[in-house]
Amino acid sequence: MEFTLVITLALAVLVGVSLGLLGGGGSILTVPILTYVLGMPPKEAIAASLFVVGTTAVVSVISHARAGRVAWRTGIIFGLAGMTGAFIGGLLGGYIPGAILMLLFAAMMVATAVAMIRGRKKSGGEGAERGHLPILRILLDGFAVGLVTGLVGAGGGFLIVPALVLLGGLPMALAVGTSLLIIAMKSFAGLGGYLLTVQLDWPVVLGVTAAAIVGSFIGARLVGIVPEKALRQGFGWFVLAMGAFILFQEVPPIIQSMM
Repeated sequence: MEFTLVITLALAVLVGVSLGLLGGGGSILTVPILTYVLGMPPKEAIAASLFVVGTTAVVSVISHARAGRVAWRTGIIFGLAGMTGAFIGGLLGGYIPGAILMLLFAAMMVATAVAMIRGRKKSGGEGAERGHLPILRILLDGFAVGLVTGLVGAGGGFLIVPALVLLGGLPMALAVGTSLLIIAMKSFAGLGGYLLTVQLDWPVVLGVTAAAIVGSFIGARLVGIVPEKALRQGFGWFVLAMGAFILFQEVPPIIQSMM
Protein backbone atom coordinates (compact mmCIF):
# COMPACT_ATOMS: atom_id res chain seq x y z
CA MET A 1 0.00 0.00 0.00
CA GLU A 2 2.84 2.37 0.85
CA PHE A 3 4.51 1.78 -2.53
CA THR A 4 1.31 2.27 -4.52
CA LEU A 5 0.58 5.43 -2.52
CA VAL A 6 4.02 6.82 -3.37
CA ILE A 7 3.44 6.06 -7.07
CA THR A 8 0.01 7.67 -6.83
CA LEU A 9 1.43 10.83 -5.27
CA ALA A 10 4.12 11.04 -7.96
CA LEU A 11 1.50 10.71 -10.70
CA ALA A 12 -0.67 13.29 -8.92
CA VAL A 13 2.13 15.82 -9.43
CA LEU A 14 1.76 15.22 -13.18
CA VAL A 15 -1.99 15.85 -12.85
CA GLY A 16 -1.21 19.22 -11.31
CA VAL A 17 1.31 20.03 -14.03
CA SER A 18 -1.32 19.21 -16.65
CA LEU A 19 -3.90 21.47 -15.00
CA GLY A 20 -1.48 24.33 -14.42
CA LEU A 21 0.08 24.15 -17.88
CA LEU A 22 -2.82 23.09 -20.10
CA GLY A 23 -5.90 24.06 -18.09
CA GLY A 24 -7.25 20.53 -18.52
CA GLY A 25 -6.47 16.84 -18.31
CA GLY A 26 -7.27 16.63 -14.60
CA SER A 27 -10.18 14.22 -14.34
CA ILE A 28 -9.16 12.09 -17.30
CA LEU A 29 -5.81 11.49 -15.57
CA THR A 30 -6.88 11.42 -11.91
CA VAL A 31 -9.68 8.86 -12.18
CA PRO A 32 -7.51 6.15 -13.84
CA ILE A 33 -4.71 6.82 -11.34
CA LEU A 34 -7.01 6.43 -8.34
CA THR A 35 -8.79 3.42 -9.83
CA TYR A 36 -5.98 1.37 -11.40
CA VAL A 37 -3.00 2.39 -9.28
CA LEU A 38 -4.53 3.03 -5.86
CA GLY A 39 -7.44 0.61 -6.24
CA MET A 40 -10.33 2.92 -5.38
CA PRO A 41 -13.86 1.90 -6.45
CA PRO A 42 -14.97 3.88 -9.53
CA LYS A 43 -17.55 6.10 -7.81
CA GLU A 44 -15.17 6.90 -4.97
CA ALA A 45 -12.40 7.63 -7.48
CA ILE A 46 -14.66 10.00 -9.42
CA ALA A 47 -15.71 11.85 -6.26
CA ALA A 48 -12.10 12.07 -5.04
CA SER A 49 -11.04 13.27 -8.48
CA LEU A 50 -13.57 16.10 -8.33
CA PHE A 51 -12.08 17.29 -5.02
CA VAL A 52 -8.48 16.91 -6.21
CA VAL A 53 -9.08 18.65 -9.53
CA GLY A 54 -11.36 21.34 -8.08
CA THR A 55 -8.98 22.26 -5.26
CA THR A 56 -5.93 22.18 -7.51
CA ALA A 57 -7.74 24.35 -10.05
CA VAL A 58 -8.56 26.93 -7.36
CA VAL A 59 -4.94 27.15 -6.22
CA SER A 60 -3.68 27.29 -9.79
CA VAL A 61 -6.18 30.04 -10.65
CA ILE A 62 -4.50 32.21 -8.02
CA SER A 63 -1.12 31.79 -9.73
CA HIS A 64 -2.59 32.58 -13.13
CA ALA A 65 -4.57 35.54 -11.77
CA ARG A 66 -1.43 37.13 -10.35
CA ALA A 67 0.06 36.95 -13.83
CA GLY A 68 -3.09 38.46 -15.37
CA ARG A 69 -4.08 35.25 -17.16
CA VAL A 70 -7.70 34.91 -15.96
CA ALA A 71 -10.69 36.48 -17.76
CA TRP A 72 -12.96 36.61 -14.69
CA ARG A 73 -16.10 37.85 -16.40
CA THR A 74 -15.88 35.27 -19.16
CA GLY A 75 -15.00 32.47 -16.74
CA ILE A 76 -17.83 33.05 -14.26
CA ILE A 77 -20.51 33.44 -16.94
CA PHE A 78 -19.13 30.49 -18.92
CA GLY A 79 -18.97 28.39 -15.75
CA LEU A 80 -22.57 29.10 -14.72
CA ALA A 81 -23.84 28.31 -18.22
CA GLY A 82 -21.66 25.19 -18.29
CA MET A 83 -23.11 23.91 -15.02
CA THR A 84 -26.62 24.21 -16.47
CA GLY A 85 -25.62 22.44 -19.67
CA ALA A 86 -23.81 19.72 -17.73
CA PHE A 87 -26.94 18.95 -15.70
CA ILE A 88 -29.04 18.52 -18.85
CA GLY A 89 -26.27 16.51 -20.54
CA GLY A 90 -26.09 14.21 -17.54
CA LEU A 91 -29.83 13.53 -17.78
CA LEU A 92 -29.57 12.70 -21.50
CA GLY A 93 -26.51 10.51 -20.94
CA GLY A 94 -28.52 8.18 -18.73
CA TYR A 95 -30.46 7.00 -21.81
CA ILE A 96 -27.43 6.40 -24.09
CA PRO A 97 -25.28 3.20 -23.93
CA GLY A 98 -21.89 3.72 -22.33
CA ALA A 99 -19.95 2.42 -25.33
CA ILE A 100 -21.68 4.95 -27.61
CA LEU A 101 -20.90 7.76 -25.17
CA MET A 102 -17.21 6.82 -25.15
CA LEU A 103 -17.10 6.72 -28.94
CA LEU A 104 -18.72 10.18 -29.08
CA PHE A 105 -16.22 11.40 -26.51
CA ALA A 106 -13.26 10.02 -28.47
CA ALA A 107 -14.51 11.45 -31.75
CA MET A 108 -15.01 14.83 -30.09
CA MET A 109 -11.47 14.73 -28.68
CA VAL A 110 -9.96 13.88 -32.08
CA ALA A 111 -11.85 16.72 -33.79
CA THR A 112 -10.84 19.13 -31.03
CA ALA A 113 -7.19 18.03 -31.24
CA VAL A 114 -7.05 18.57 -35.01
CA ALA A 115 -8.52 22.06 -34.60
CA MET A 116 -6.04 22.94 -31.86
CA ILE A 117 -3.05 21.64 -33.84
CA ARG A 118 -4.09 23.57 -36.95
CA GLY A 119 -4.82 26.71 -34.92
CA ARG A 120 -6.79 29.86 -35.79
CA LYS A 121 -6.20 32.20 -38.68
CA LYS A 122 -6.75 35.04 -36.23
CA SER A 123 -6.05 35.13 -32.52
CA GLY A 124 -8.99 37.41 -31.79
CA GLY A 125 -9.46 41.13 -31.49
CA GLU A 126 -8.52 43.46 -28.69
CA GLY A 127 -11.66 42.66 -26.75
CA ALA A 128 -10.93 38.95 -26.96
CA GLU A 129 -7.36 39.51 -25.79
CA ARG A 130 -8.71 41.08 -22.62
CA GLY A 131 -11.43 38.50 -22.14
CA HIS A 132 -14.34 40.88 -22.92
CA LEU A 133 -16.46 38.59 -25.08
CA PRO A 134 -20.18 39.10 -25.80
CA ILE A 135 -22.32 37.71 -22.99
CA LEU A 136 -24.62 35.81 -25.38
CA ARG A 137 -21.62 34.14 -27.02
CA ILE A 138 -20.19 33.17 -23.63
CA LEU A 139 -23.53 31.71 -22.51
CA LEU A 140 -24.01 29.73 -25.71
CA ASP A 141 -20.44 28.40 -25.74
CA GLY A 142 -20.57 27.57 -22.04
CA PHE A 143 -23.91 25.80 -22.30
CA ALA A 144 -22.79 23.80 -25.34
CA VAL A 145 -19.54 22.73 -23.69
CA GLY A 146 -21.36 21.89 -20.46
CA LEU A 147 -23.94 19.85 -22.37
CA VAL A 148 -21.25 17.75 -24.05
CA THR A 149 -19.13 17.32 -20.92
CA GLY A 150 -22.22 16.34 -18.92
CA LEU A 151 -23.15 13.86 -21.64
CA VAL A 152 -19.78 12.09 -21.80
CA GLY A 153 -18.99 12.55 -18.11
CA ALA A 154 -15.42 13.84 -18.43
CA GLY A 155 -13.12 16.05 -20.44
CA GLY A 156 -14.12 19.47 -19.11
CA GLY A 157 -10.75 21.09 -19.67
CA PHE A 158 -10.32 19.35 -23.01
CA LEU A 159 -13.40 21.17 -24.27
CA ILE A 160 -13.25 24.40 -22.30
CA VAL A 161 -9.78 25.48 -23.44
CA PRO A 162 -10.47 24.86 -27.15
CA ALA A 163 -13.86 26.59 -26.83
CA LEU A 164 -12.24 29.67 -25.29
CA VAL A 165 -9.45 29.67 -27.89
CA LEU A 166 -11.21 28.57 -31.06
CA LEU A 167 -14.71 29.94 -30.44
CA GLY A 168 -14.10 32.78 -28.01
CA GLY A 169 -10.83 34.04 -29.46
CA LEU A 170 -8.87 34.13 -26.19
CA PRO A 171 -5.08 33.67 -26.33
CA MET A 172 -3.99 30.20 -25.18
CA ALA A 173 -2.40 31.41 -21.92
CA LEU A 174 -5.53 33.39 -20.97
CA ALA A 175 -7.78 30.46 -21.94
CA VAL A 176 -5.79 28.11 -19.66
CA GLY A 177 -6.18 30.35 -16.60
CA THR A 178 -9.87 30.98 -17.30
CA SER A 179 -10.50 27.27 -17.88
CA LEU A 180 -9.24 26.52 -14.38
CA LEU A 181 -11.84 28.85 -12.88
CA ILE A 182 -14.59 27.07 -14.83
CA ILE A 183 -13.25 23.62 -13.90
CA ALA A 184 -13.28 24.55 -10.21
CA MET A 185 -16.92 25.69 -10.37
CA LYS A 186 -18.05 22.51 -12.13
CA SER A 187 -15.92 20.19 -9.96
CA PHE A 188 -17.29 21.39 -6.64
CA ALA A 189 -20.86 21.33 -7.96
CA GLY A 190 -20.38 17.68 -8.94
CA LEU A 191 -18.63 16.83 -5.66
CA GLY A 192 -21.60 18.12 -3.68
CA GLY A 193 -23.83 15.55 -5.35
CA TYR A 194 -21.41 12.65 -4.87
CA LEU A 195 -20.84 13.32 -1.17
CA LEU A 196 -24.49 12.48 -0.50
CA THR A 197 -23.82 8.82 -1.30
CA VAL A 198 -20.03 8.31 -1.30
CA GLN A 199 -17.57 8.17 1.60
CA LEU A 200 -14.01 9.29 0.93
CA ASP A 201 -10.71 8.33 2.59
CA TRP A 202 -9.87 11.95 3.32
CA PRO A 203 -6.22 11.51 4.46
CA VAL A 204 -5.42 9.83 1.13
CA VAL A 205 -7.48 12.32 -0.87
CA LEU A 206 -5.80 15.28 0.83
CA GLY A 207 -2.36 13.78 0.21
CA VAL A 208 -3.09 13.33 -3.49
CA THR A 209 -4.48 16.87 -3.60
CA ALA A 210 -1.34 18.31 -2.01
CA ALA A 211 0.85 16.55 -4.58
CA ALA A 212 -1.33 17.84 -7.42
CA ILE A 213 -1.11 21.38 -6.06
CA VAL A 214 2.69 21.18 -6.11
CA GLY A 215 2.48 20.13 -9.75
CA SER A 216 0.09 22.98 -10.54
CA PHE A 217 2.70 25.55 -9.45
CA ILE A 218 5.20 23.94 -11.83
CA GLY A 219 2.67 23.97 -14.65
CA ALA A 220 1.66 27.58 -14.04
CA ARG A 221 5.31 28.69 -14.29
CA LEU A 222 5.76 26.80 -17.55
CA VAL A 223 2.84 28.69 -19.15
CA GLY A 224 4.84 31.90 -19.20
CA ILE A 225 7.91 30.10 -20.57
CA VAL A 226 6.54 27.78 -23.26
CA PRO A 227 5.62 29.64 -26.50
CA GLU A 228 1.87 29.87 -27.14
CA LYS A 229 2.01 27.97 -30.44
CA ALA A 230 3.98 25.13 -28.89
CA LEU A 231 1.61 25.06 -25.90
CA ARG A 232 -1.47 24.92 -28.13
CA GLN A 233 -0.04 22.24 -30.40
CA GLY A 234 1.26 20.21 -27.48
CA PHE A 235 -2.21 20.31 -25.95
CA GLY A 236 -3.68 19.21 -29.27
CA TRP A 237 -1.34 16.24 -29.66
CA PHE A 238 -2.01 15.16 -26.08
CA VAL A 239 -5.79 15.24 -26.63
CA LEU A 240 -5.34 13.37 -29.93
CA ALA A 241 -3.36 10.62 -28.19
CA MET A 242 -6.01 10.23 -25.48
CA GLY A 243 -8.79 10.13 -28.08
CA ALA A 244 -6.96 7.48 -30.08
CA PHE A 245 -6.43 5.43 -26.91
CA ILE A 246 -10.16 5.50 -26.12
CA LEU A 247 -11.02 4.43 -29.67
CA PHE A 248 -8.48 1.59 -29.39
CA GLN A 249 -10.16 0.44 -26.17
CA GLU A 250 -13.79 0.79 -27.25
CA VAL A 251 -13.98 -0.08 -30.97
CA PRO A 252 -12.78 -3.76 -30.90
CA PRO A 253 -15.43 -4.91 -28.34
CA ILE A 254 -18.16 -3.24 -30.42
CA ILE A 255 -16.92 -4.93 -33.59
CA GLN A 256 -16.78 -8.29 -31.84
CA SER A 257 -20.32 -7.90 -30.55
CA MET A 258 -21.55 -7.31 -34.10
CA MET A 259 -19.93 -10.47 -35.50
